Amino acid sequence: MNDKFCFAIDRGGTFTDVYARCPGGTVKVLKLLSVDPNNYSDAPTEGIRRIIEQETGKRVPRNSPTETDNIGWIRMGTTVATNALLERKGERMALAITEGFKDLLHIGNQARPNIFDLKVLCPDVLYEEVVEVRERVVPRQDVSESEASNNQWNLRKGSTGEEILVVKKLDTKKLSQDLTKVLERGIKSLAVVLIHSFMYKDHEEKVGAIAQELGFSHVSLSSHVIPMVKAVPRGFTACSDAYLTPHIKSYLEGFSSGFKNHLQGVNVLFMQSDGGLIEMDRFSGSRGILSGPAGGVVGYAMTSYNQLGCQPVIGFDMGGTSTDVSRYAGKYEHVFESTTAGVTIQAPQLDVNTVAAGGGSQLFFRSGMFVVGPESAGAHPGPVCYKKGGPLALTDANVALGRLLPQFFPKIFGPKENEPLDKESTMTAFKQITDQVNSCDSNADKNLSIEEVALGFIHVANEAMCRPIRALTQAKGHDTSQHILAVFGGAGGQHACAVARILGMQTIVIHKYAGILSAFGMALADVVQEAQEPCAKIYESANLSYLDSRLEALEKECTNALKNQGFSSVNIICEAYLNLRYEGTDCALMVTADKDGLINKSNSCCYGDFKQAFLKRYKKEFGFVIAERQILVDDIRVRGIGKSVIETDEDILQADGEPKIETVTSVYFDEGWVDTRVYMLSSLGSGHILPGPAIIMDKLSSILIEPGCEGFITHRGDVQIKIGSSKGKIIGTGLDTIHLSIFSHRFMSLAEQMGRILQRTSVSTNIKERLDFSCALFGPDGGLVSNAPHIPVHLGAMQETVQYQEEKLIEALMNPAKIPGSSGTRNLRDNLSDLRAQVAANHKGILLVNELINFYGLDVVQAYMGYIQSNAELAVRDLLKEVGSRIKRKTGASLLHAVDYMDDGSPIELTVDINSKIGTAVFDFGGTGPEVWGNCNAPRAITVSAVIYCLRSMVGHDIPLNEGCLKPVSIRLPPGCILDPSPDAAVVGGNVLTSQRVVDVILHAFDVCAASQGCMNNITFGDKDVGYYETVAGGAGAGPTWHGRSGIHVHMTNTRITDPEVLECRYPVILNKFMLVPGTGGRGKFRGGDGVIRELIFRRPLTLSILTERRVFRPYGLQGGEDGQRGNNLLIRKCGRLIRLGSKASVQVEKGDMFRLLTPGGGGYGTIVDSNPGYENLEPPRKRQQHIQRGSVYEFTRAQESV
Repeated sequence: MNDKFCFAIDRGGTFTDVYARCPGGTVKVLKLLSVDPNNYSDAPTEGIRRIIEQETGKRVPRNSPTETDNIGWIRMGTTVATNALLERKGERMALAITEGFKDLLHIGNQARPNIFDLKVLCPDVLYEEVVEVRERVVPRQDVSESEASNNQWNLRKGSTGEEILVVKKLDTKKLSQDLTKVLERGIKSLAVVLIHSFMYKDHEEKVGAIAQELGFSHVSLSSHVIPMVKAVPRGFTACSDAYLTPHIKSYLEGFSSGFKNHLQGVNVLFMQSDGGLIEMDRFSGSRGILSGPAGGVVGYAMTSYNQLGCQPVIGFDMGGTSTDVSRYAGKYEHVFESTTAGVTIQAPQLDVNTVAAGGGSQLFFRSGMFVVGPESAGAHPGPVCYKKGGPLALTDANVALGRLLPQFFPKIFGPKENEPLDKESTMTAFKQITDQVNSCDSNADKNLSIEEVALGFIHVANEAMCRPIRALTQAKGHDTSQHILAVFGGAGGQHACAVARILGMQTIVIHKYAGILSAFGMALADVVQEAQEPCAKIYESANLSYLDSRLEALEKECTNALKNQGFSSVNIICEAYLNLRYEGTDCALMVTADKDGLINKSNSCCYGDFKQAFLKRYKKEFGFVIAERQILVDDIRVRGIGKSVIETDEDILQADGEPKIETVTSVYFDEGWVDTRVYMLSSLGSGHILPGPAIIMDKLSSILIEPGCEGFITHRGDVQIKIGSSKGKIIGTGLDTIHLSIFSHRFMSLAEQMGRILQRTSVSTNIKERLDFSCALFGPDGGLVSNAPHIPVHLGAMQETVQYQEEKLIEALMNPAKIPGSSGTRNLRDNLSDLRAQVAANHKGILLVNELINFYGLDVVQAYMGYIQSNAELAVRDLLKEVGSRIKRKTGASLLHAVDYMDDGSPIELTVDINSKIGTAVFDFGGTGPEVWGNCNAPRAITVSAVIYCLRSMVGHDIPLNEGCLKPVSIRLPPGCILDPSPDAAVVGGNVLTSQRVVDVILHAFDVCAASQGCMNNITFGDKDVGYYETVAGGAGAGPTWHGRSGIHVHMTNTRITDPEVLECRYPVILNKFMLVPGTGGRGKFRGGDGVIRELIFRRPLTLSILTERRVFRPYGLQGGEDGQRGNNLLIRKCGRLIRLGSKASVQVEKGDMFRLLTPGGGGYGTIVDSNPGYENLEPPRKRQQHIQRGSVYEFTRAQESV
């Protein structure tokens, strides 16, 4: 292709980057605005046109299709899919789903995104209409042929080899009628999600055929898009495909129309989320979410790893609104379930972790703390220095400190986009925030300069960006310091040295195309063809031949597809994968076979030993293996790779003499203002050495080499930086607001790393998979300093727990057995193993604390532990001052009062006496009922947790959750009451039920929002062989400006619910119905959220136990809003007999019996202003998405906060 143009393009949200290899081997790079309607209709087309025109010298008209005779190939990544998802600008679509599950994707996993947001904001669903498909299939389990025949159920074999029952045939007549109504609304894209279609796709395919016959232009079948178990993520994926693929096709048609013959004869490939290229006409929405960032991962992987001695590499792509972090160690690291813009995508994706820290991250000073982000200035209006009226942002800090030089940037700023960066306005804005900092009481004895404040924000931002890098490496058992930092993106070069130094890394590599590395990565990427199918086999000798045959079939499918694209056999590589997990666990690992030392082929597949590969990886990531536990195969997958044979860049000229200094400028560092040499990258030669401080300017980026570091220009023209030791700024024990913010991040990171160790080395499902734990750092007095994650019910207990002595641990674990009707621990071995894991986590914490002490000194670390607690205290005092003053203005007093009742009539009464002058409060629970006969008593720690949770929720922004939160608060509990029971009292219900009522009472007293469902709806069933436990969502309370969310967990719990397909495959039940109950939320100016209905049909005799509340007293409304509907628990015997079970019960159920759970709705807020009695399920207004968070670190955090 040396005689033709070859283009690799990254069409980003703000800029489009073009890398072009021109005839003869010349390389051209170009950066232009992605959207510029006054000058061109499509940026990639315009980039290609400009380069061809410049290189050939022939005019290429902008408004005419570009000739393609001299174009060899085009490779492109695009954020079209991501942006459409974020902005909800995809194709209008409908969802066809199994009857009884209409709201399944609205409910999702029932966990709320942010546990402290009283105004629960969940992203909108993608569909406009729902069609309930009358059909049903279930796993056969132990149903005999005669029973199936008697019930007219058809037996079928699924694609996994398991047998299924068609208990309800597809009703095609009703389906056609319903789909016709959808078409009449102008909706022509459809997603089809039927329960268990991952292993039985016949019904979905029939629905798809009918839809296409009726006139739907696009149909996404979940069984075709991604045939993996779990209806909810598969459903989200199918919806995203139906929502985005037509949108992408429309864009591709527009792109193709800019070329003669619509690019026929030109090899056009698009980057997928998994880092592989695919033909343009097969590029789909669900596989294109990470199309742009994937190019960057490929770019640094292909240009850093082998070139630097195969040392693992961390990719650090810092842009305007966010930073992408990833890892490469010889193989791409994929995840198979990830969430973007609130939509869970079940498809192979590179593990790119996006955090809300970029050049546009806004800067705040709150309650004595420096805060960076997550809010972003974006590209428009951008930071202050863009001259468009934007807020102060991280880019402004770099401008203020001389790290960004306006004279080297194009004049594209200001209202007319013809002015330089505006340093003067930046300094004015920093003067204002500096005055704010210096006026803070905690900073009274030291005035900071503008430069110190700006550098402080940069230090805080660097600490924030280091946390996900530590988490990404620690999660998989890797040492962060043993990595190379590969930096790219427009803002990465300004922070690279500081980030590497904090993480203990020794080497930074910045490719010469770092500013367009995602585009360059497209040029280096391989073409990928994947094939995957579900499986339900045990990995054992008897099934190896089956696994081999299926892998061989999938490999043949991939190979043929790549050959049809022109690849020869010699350039095709196929990778075989099995998705394996231990029986009884949910932690599946997609592994390639271990081919080292393969001896006993009778116990291995022909493709290698997958079992050994699984055990090695499980051991590395989790710290142990489970002996004598069967290993199950969930999925069989083959990844076919057509290797790209692309020439890399040639060597640059050898350095001849000293590097040319463009100018010398003054840059502010910890040492103060320092003269700093400025170089142009284009004038540097191979071998040039650049001691810091120095700035390297390029047309595409700016690189800062800090003092003590040294830059080196490689023979390819890349920049390598060696990180030297830093003198560090000596700080004393006096309070420094900048270091207060830094220590806050350090202490939180320490707790997070402890959590990773605990999860890796624990044994129990509760810790390893449900992530039901918190790790914490305590001060010298035993007071809580920081903890992660913030599980509400743990907040009050940890500080009291730390003082408990462990010498009689086993005796303590068995002590409950001394109480009549109670038992001790049921799994002492796992308890002790988990305690050893906790010891390992504590050991990690000790090492990390010692590192801090060695660097700062014991007195400084302990001092800042105290300051962090004082900062939390300050935030709570500010809240109490504000609330107390508001209440006093309204009522003339600062007393708040509320009372609510448990279903047995026990009152929980609270009086809050606020001193609004000094910001203190007494929470007096006098009047609360006595200890109860039953398990709804709550230890004191539960009430403490509820108080901390409510205070944090009312503060409204992140604060350190520690002992300081409670310093302005006094909690008074009458001895012997339900909230301070005797040592022998039963308390399990206090944790899951009474805690919710305490929260309702506190929020009622403060008049914050109406009551939510006030219950966790605890359901258990089982027998001697099986046991299952779940908590179920309900309605959230409305507030002064919002409607309550429907079908969501609230307040003191956030537990995810088991996917319907997993539930039915593993347990002897059928989930007959799971959907919202319209009208159960209280009416008002703002409506309460609706509760749900959940019906379980039992397939054999079992014991059913329920532990619920709000079956007697309705969730209250506020300010004229109506109460929400109470819940109900009903047992429907097979014979039709209906039995109300009450709030709490334990009953024997028989085969064919059905349990119907109706969960409470949330209360309404405000007087109804519209007299129209018609029901409309209004949800909170859509929240503007300022940034994306995604990747395995984000998923881990979400999972931790979902317990």
